[in-house]
Order: sequence, then C-alpha cells, then structure tokens
Amino acid sequence: MARNGRAKEARDVGASLALLWGEQEQPSRGPKPSLTPGRIAQAAVALADAEGLDAVSMNKVAATFDVSAMALYRYVPGKGELFDLMIESILAERPDLSAAGDGWRAQVTEWARRCLRVYQGHTWLLAATAMRRQAMGPHQLGWLDAALAALEPTGLTAAQRHHVFILVVGLVRNLAQQSLDFDAERDREWNRLTGELLDRHADRFPALTKALADGGFAPDPDPLAFGMNCILDGVQALIDRAGAASS
Repeated sequence: MARNGRAKEARDVGASLALLWGEQEQPSRGPKPSLTPGRIAQAAVALADAEGLDAVSMNKVAATFDVSAMALYRYVPGKGELFDLMIESILAERPDLSAAGDGWRAQVTEWARRCLRVYQGHTWLLAATAMRRQAMGPHQLGWLDAALAALEPTGLTAAQRHHVFILVVGLVRNLAQQSLDFDAERDREWNRLTGELLDRHADRFPALTKALADGGFAPDPDPLAFGMNCILDGVQALIDRAGAASS
C-alpha cells in the first residue's frame, strides 16, 4: 500500500510539473483545445478570491466555462494540480528588487513586503500552501531565486541563506494569518474584557498587567519592519561572528 501511495504521489507531482512548465504532451489528433491550463487556473483563482479555497471544485470551475467537469480533466488531472497552477498564476515574474537599493537588508525586506502583499491579496494562499511541498513552476522558483540572490552578499553558506529564507517566509505567513484572522469588533471586545479581568486580578499577572497598561498590545503600524529587523539583525550578528572567526 505504501509503495502504491508513493507512486501515485510521484505521478501527481510529475503531472503538476509538466503543467507548470508547459511540458505536458499535446494531443496530435482531435479537435483543437478550447481551454488552456492557464485559463482554468485564472478562473479558479477568481473563485477562490471571491469565496475561499473550499469553494474551488472542478464542477464550479467548469461551470464558468459552461462545460462539464469531465471536460476540464483533459487539461488538468485533478484538484491538487489545479491548486499548483493557481499558486503559479498569482505570482508575477521574478521580482526586481533593484529599486530597494544595493544593500542586502533592503532587498530582502522588499522581497518580504512584496510576498506579504501576495498573501494578503489572495487569502486562500495560506491554506493552499500549508503543510505540503507543492510542485513549483518558473514564477515560484523565480521568487525563491530572487530571495537567495539578495542574500548572497552576506557571505553566508548556502544552507544558512536557505535557513534565513525560511525564517522570512515564516514571518510573512504569520503576519498574513494575523491579518486574515483580525476582526476589529472582536478585538475591541477582547481588549475590554481582558482589561476588566486584569483589573480584578492584577496581582496574579503583574507583567501582563503592566504591558497592557504601557500600550504593549497596541496595534503596530508596520509589524513586518519590526520582525524583519529582528531577523536581519540576527543575520548580521552571524556574519560578524563568521568574520571574526576567520580573521
């Protein structure tokens, strides 16, 4: 059973890669295709943007083209491959970070800002990329390549640059999730109830009470800047230690 499961997964990933890179076999006979994987992905993205990822099904996407779901399988083998195409379709070409300046810190921060805008513009992306390693197309690999290129001047090892990339993506995803979960009315109610509770039990939670009173829970106008500064200060410390060790 395990062997069969691995084989199926390999076939699915192979199908996704072929679709993402335009390397799928084209039928030599029969009528000219009326749809393309790209058009199907764009329709699915529009559906996910409007109704969420759970609303995306082959039936619903097919309905936007006034065809049957079975007709879509000629272009996209299944829902997993469709999700991979959707992710690829919302990414622009490799981001040009030169406008941010020559410094690696500025370029990595600009990369993170652009990435966060993609997540916030397509809130379903968090669910679509959660807990799985999906096939990656040229646009997605271009984003990864741009981030690693921005980190090259640090002199860190390839593994360290990749670890930094993972930290930055983790921060971006965390902020995107916070933005998705935020509800202003519920936030005000939480603050009111928590404040009243701490008024009654301040002696049990002195640090929390003081932090709340000192504005520690006030909204941060630019949480990405704070998080990136913390990460990149740590990267700079790593660079400095490596330089000291080699001198």
